[in-house]
Amino acid sequence: MRVQIALEEKGVPYQYVEEENLFHNKSPLLLQMNPVHKKVPVLIHNGNPVCESLIILQYLDDVWNQKYTLFSHDSYERAKARFWVNFFDNKIADCGRRMWASKGQDQEAAKEEFIESLKLLEGELGESPYFGGEKFGVLDVALIPFSCRFYTYEMFCKFKIEKECPKLMEWVKRCNHRESVSKILPDPYKIYSFVLHFKKMLGID
Repeated sequence: MRVQIALEEKGVPYQYVEEENLFHNKSPLLLQMNPVHKKVPVLIHNGNPVCESLIILQYLDDVWNQKYTLFSHDSYERAKARFWVNFFDNKIADCGRRMWASKGQDQEAAKEEFIESLKLLEGELGESPYFGGEKFGVLDVALIPFSCRFYTYEMFCKFKIEKECPKLMEWVKRCNHRESVSKILPDPYKIYSFVLHFKKMLGID
């Protein structure tokens, strides 16, 4: 979703190919294009694969930078954006998984850690409309896809993110008004249904 949103923002034509089974029987194309990690996303440009979402976003800026750049031209701002994406990928995503895959005290601890992490992000956002200030930038592109999972976490953990982090949820709504975001992000209710089905498959009550 990060890559698709970035391509939409840049106005770059692309062909989207869905990997139908990421757990078993991965496609020959995926195995050929990403033999190391064997996972998506993979951008194939001029026959060459580029893997890992943040690396792909940087590549898009390097190749298609005429109209719109995701990363700031300021070195410090670029480093700060990478720091927060790394924080998100390693901290918040893990909390999210634990929130739907566990229960009891473990689930409650994951929820508290999740809220604390979101509040840190909300502090970084401050009073700006976007993490890039007035500009919808790389941190916005990297973080907004995760928002489609918020409803699932709220349902499993019985809380409201908007109550805990109102400014962050205003940012979510603002991002969803962008065509690049609204046309790419899946329906939160479908995400919830999928997770319910996935839990049953895994035998998690």
